[in-house]
Amino acid sequence: MALQANRPHVLLIGGSGFIGRALTARLCRDGYEVTIPTRDRERARARLLTLPGVTVVQANVFDGATLDSLVPEQGVVINLVGILQGSQRQFEHAHVTLTQRILTACQRHDVQRYLHMSALGADPNGPSMYQRSKGQAEELVAQSPLPWTIFRPSVVFGEEDQFLNLFAQLQALAPVVPLACARARFQPVWVQDVVEAFVAALRHRDWIGQRFDLAGPKVYTLAELVHYAGRISGHSRTVIPLPDWAGRLQAALMAWLPNPPISRDNLNSMQVDNISSQPFAPVRLGFAPTALESVAPAWLSVRARKGRYARWRARHPR
Repeated sequence: MALQANRPHVLLIGGSGFIGRALTARLCRDGYEVTIPTRDRERARARLLTLPGVTVVQANVFDGATLDSLVPEQGVVINLVGILQGSQRQFEHAHVTLTQRILTACQRHDVQRYLHMSALGADPNGPSMYQRSKGQAEELVAQSPLPWTIFRPSVVFGEEDQFLNLFAQLQALAPVVPLACARARFQPVWVQDVVEAFVAALRHRDWIGQRFDLAGPKVYTLAELVHYAGRISGHSRTVIPLPDWAGRLQAALMAWLPNPPISRDNLNSMQVDNISSQPFAPVRLGFAPTALESVAPAWLSVRARKGRYARWRARHPR
């Protein structure tokens, strides 16, 4: 059963991130009016304000009063907020406290639909702070009287990701890649497939009250993904699997960097395979999840990177 034909307003919390920008473009294409709160409006405006129907507002969604002022007249609220690294307090603040505040505001203002981005492996009893806080947030949503739908993606890849692109960049700089948790398994899902799942949820009332795993068609080890990114980008390097103690030492040393590529909590998350046996949600819509190999070369290959550089030079002549 489809929702009513008129397009409601959408409050997209976390809309300025990688997945949020892709979802915003897709919602706009379907005629939705999208409001995106962000702490740094000027930074977000270049990529978002050019889209029709988008309003970017300077706002701190962690402030209860500010959040409560954003929700009225929004037919749909989508929460994409997630952090991959931080302290126990930071994980709980971003995933649990914020989710509770959003749910409270949605209930107060009778929001028609609430869509929640969780994560594959989210578990209140999981081995990492990330997984536990994501699992706690899921339970808050599931206990809510709102018409909710939860999505649990594996690692999401796409042109602007910090996953395959990171592996490619590291291999462009390093002669070898010492890799912790090399045998950890993932089922990467394309960002556009994730976006299609979210948009589909707005059309189908039978998706209310359900949790969907979002995973790609193939399982890879972390080492296989690193090899693939290096080979396609033209910087294939030798990958050296690290024992657990060495991986944790590496993560501890990287913690001193401004934006460390891996943390000890990430290693804890990778103790559980990030894979799913559940059918991909959009199969109901008549398409299967997209294979990584069929789209990743479009932005990872040497030719694609040269094309991006040429476009950048054309926009920034000396």
